[in-house]
Amino acid sequence: MKKLTYILLAGSLLVGALSSAAANATSTTVEVYKSATCKCCAKWVDHMRANGFTVNTHDVGNKEVRERAGISTTLGSCHTALVDGYAIEGHVPAQDIKRFLKERPRAIGLTAPGMPHGSPGMEGARSDPYDVLLINKQGDTTVYSRHLPSDQKESLMRLK
Repeated sequence: MKKLTYILLAGSLLVGALSSAAANATSTTVEVYKSATCKCCAKWVDHMRANGFTVNTHDVGNKEVRERAGISTTLGSCHTALVDGYAIEGHVPAQDIKRFLKERPRAIGLTAPGMPHGSPGMEGARSDPYDVLLINKQGDTTVYSRHLPSDQKESLMRLK
């Protein structure tokens, strides 16, 4: 009987912890600054919502907010998002953002410079490997994650 009680208690604690984690992800609000006419930005917003984020869009462009965040134009993309004190530039996958928010490094944020084919919002016939970069407080970058196409042989052929 004690073993059954222990199993039920452990299961209840696990369910509670998982529910709390899910609630935190869904309660995270992302403010996205983009062009009103950019379709890939709208697809990235859909990707973020599908991954549990609350997203508010501001169709005013992203140049000013990117500059205020301290992100150089060389690291730029078509939209900038602000979330929980960080800046997210471009088509960064939601999974990277979730990991980043959990780790909470001392950084400006993350960027997927340019508009990498195959990244969230940029899906299509072409899919290229790309890196998501961490931007530290000095504006320097390091590779935070690497994303490879699902069919690497086919994608490598496209790169040649």
